[in-house]
Order: sequence, then structure tokens, then C-alpha cells
Amino acid sequence: MGHDLEPLLREIRGCRHCIEHPDTKPLPHEPRPVLQVSATARICICGQAPGTRVHASGIPFTDPSGDRLRDWMGVNEEEFYDTSRVAIVPMGFCFPGLDAKGGDLPPRKECAALWRACLFENLPQFELILLVGTYAQSWHMGKARGKTLTETVKAWDPDSLKDEGPTHIPLPHPSWRNNVWLKKNPWFAIRVLPALKRAVRARL
Repeated sequence: MGHDLEPLLREIRGCRHCIEHPDTKPLPHEPRPVLQVSATARICICGQAPGTRVHASGIPFTDPSGDRLRDWMGVNEEEFYDTSRVAIVPMGFCFPGLDAKGGDLPPRKECAALWRACLFENLPQFELILLVGTYAQSWHMGKARGKTLTETVKAWDPDSLKDEGPTHIPLPHPSWRNNVWLKKNPWFAIRVLPALKRAVRARL
């Protein structure tokens, strides 16, 4: 790992900010930051935040969403969890808790404010950054993001893939909650997924 990366990761994995100095209500359980990072990974997956299963396992995407995301990327579990090749850096490193309806709360805002910029400064080698969901797209794309997730994902041009410098690919979340979206937007499987698979395979 890079000279400054290992100490930074130790700080992140020991973070208790949302318990000891929360911006709003404290995290309703013990923190368990979950991320997968190395100084050699060329692919980075930027999702939302761990869910209940990932909070329990401590391993990112150990759930049906992970199965679907691996299928979208055209990778197996061994490739996906090869830290030397694939990084996973969610917008919130800890499970944020559940809302009144039993759904996951949004990622804690404190997390990205504290850690995201300095972490990416230490990870300049990323060539392909997958922006899974609106939270990641807002942070990484800024004003380039569309008004809706559909607009953002649809505006991405497979021909924009380049050999040098980081390429950002916006994606919907692979959750079962987006099954209706996937059925309403068949262009995603036809136009985006083949280009995504090619881009991932070229960088593994």
C-alpha cells in the first residue's frame, strides 16, 4: 500500500465519529466500517452504505445486491474480492440503521465529509470508478449529474471510455428494490452492461 494509505485505513476502521461526535442522532449501534482498498486496484466500486448482512459479515456486497452487481460486471467472487484489483469504497462505511418502514437509512453525511477526499487523494491509480446509486453520483459527478438517476445513467456514453485517466460509469443500485426500474429501462441491459463488462475485463 502507499506510504500514507495504511495509517489512513487504520483511522477509518477505528472511526467512532457517528457515536461520539454525530451531526444529528448518533449511530444506533456499534460502528463497523466496511471497505476494500489497496494501492494497486484499478477498479473502484462506490456504493451507498453497508446493509444489515454486510454489517454482520464485515465483507462488502455479501448479499443478493452483490450477486447482481457481480453479474453486471461479469466477474466471479474471487475476482470481485481480490483487493489488489478491485476496491470498494461506499459513501458511508458503516450500516446507517433502518427507517420506520424497515428500509436502510441514507449514508451518514459525516462519513464522506471526514474521509472521502483524503482517501481518494491516496488512491490516484483508479482507472474505472463505478458510481452505484445517486449518493455516489452526486459526490463524484457534481453538476455533471442529471436531475434523476435515470437521466444520469442514460446520459452515459459507452464511447466515452478512455485508456488514460479515470472513467466514471453511473449505475442504478443492484438491489431488488430496483427490479421495476430495470424492467422499465431495458436499454440499460442492452447498451450499458456490455460496455461495463468490457471495461471491467480490460482492467482486471
